[in-house]
Amino acid sequence: MLPFRSSTIASRVSLQTQHLRSASRPAQPFTPSVLLRQLSSSRSFRGPYDFNAPESRPLEGVTVVALEQVISGPYCTRQLADLGARVIKIERPGTGDFVRYHDKRVNGQCSHFIWTNRNKESLALDVKKPDDIAILKKLLKTADVFVANLVPGATERLGLGYETLKEVNERLIFCEISGYGSDGPYKKKKAYDLLVQSEAGLLSITGTPNDVSKVGASIADIAAGMYAYSSIMAALLQRAKTGKGCKLDVSMLESMVEWMGFPMYYAYGKQPPPQRAGASHASIYPYGPFEARDGTVMLGIQNEREWVILCEKVLGLPELAKEERFKDTDSRSNNRKELYPIICGALSKYTAGEAVAKLEEAGIANANLNDMEAVWNHPQLHARRRFRKIESEAGTIKTMIPPGMSAEVEPRLDPIPSIGQHNEKILAELNAQD
Repeated sequence: MLPFRSSTIASRVSLQTQHLRSASRPAQPFTPSVLLRQLSSSRSFRGPYDFNAPESRPLEGVTVVALEQVISGPYCTRQLADLGARVIKIERPGTGDFVRYHDKRVNGQCSHFIWTNRNKESLALDVKKPDDIAILKKLLKTADVFVANLVPGATERLGLGYETLKEVNERLIFCEISGYGSDGPYKKKKAYDLLVQSEAGLLSITGTPNDVSKVGASIADIAAGMYAYSSIMAALLQRAKTGKGCKLDVSMLESMVEWMGFPMYYAYGKQPPPQRAGASHASIYPYGPFEARDGTVMLGIQNEREWVILCEKVLGLPELAKEERFKDTDSRSNNRKELYPIICGALSKYTAGEAVAKLEEAGIANANLNDMEAVWNHPQLHARRRFRKIESEAGTIKTMIPPGMSAEVEPRLDPIPSIGQHNEKILAELNAQD
């Protein structure tokens, strides 16, 4: 890795690049061929790409510059990288993304960082130094996408606000992820995943009747990352029509509230909200964990036909389906305290494995209550070859390839970068532009 010295780099990299010309020509009618032609002639310094090559991935030829940290930004850009985009991750010299140090669970490396940063290049820049900001701005003059998830107002203070950048690159898609959005009374409020879960009302419906609980995964960060990713994909299509970029303002709160649609409408018009029900569903029953002789079985029914089948073919209690107190979904949910021991009593004659077999035979949905080790060894994931090997500073580790990838495209499995690993390569490319 090239030692990073901003003064040395600044002397090597000319910053006298002419401003990009404004696109005065009328927009072309949008077709897939227009999109491919515009991407392959992109002004990013990666250069054109042969879209007819059999190994071409959907975003080959697209360059993303990411001033990102923790999860929401990195998760968004990792998905773009998985689809073939060149993602240049800007990191602090010496320390990098601070999430690198949240834990050491993956052979001494951080689980969060390993998960969200494959297929990227790391460029170490001190954005508080004018020379380094100048280098970043030069990158952005020819980039297709800029993703930032810093504290509110940070991009403007660095001279990297959208209005500034579009003057030199009107094709740039500028995606800013923040806790609460770029305006409104909360625009300057700090936001972390758990706090946004709470602000969005998720905690109020999650947990047991006695206490609230957070979701075990960083769901607010993930939601924001997903909406940033899908919004960027849509913006690339829109740019193919108009020739111009745009600003995307992605809020963690709004992303999380969108995912709260069911409980919000359930409580519409000041009706009572869904009650906290632990691992069970708040309004559909039976739907959740039940005890067999030697363990827990997860099962779920969604309609009256399935309820009758469960009673007759699994529980061996056909008369239960006819009881007035359990006649429909509302009745069963309202009387769950009475129904739960009846179901567990009927399942107690089976082991958990036998109960699952009975449920499968009857066509009743069910699941194992898996821990993380069981997921790593899940037979379905291995049968579909979802886990592959990838390189990192921690050595060779397993990674899961993206859901939904076309069978015609080989999954991208580039290493997880070390801090500033690609400084020399990227700066040489910038120097070659002059």
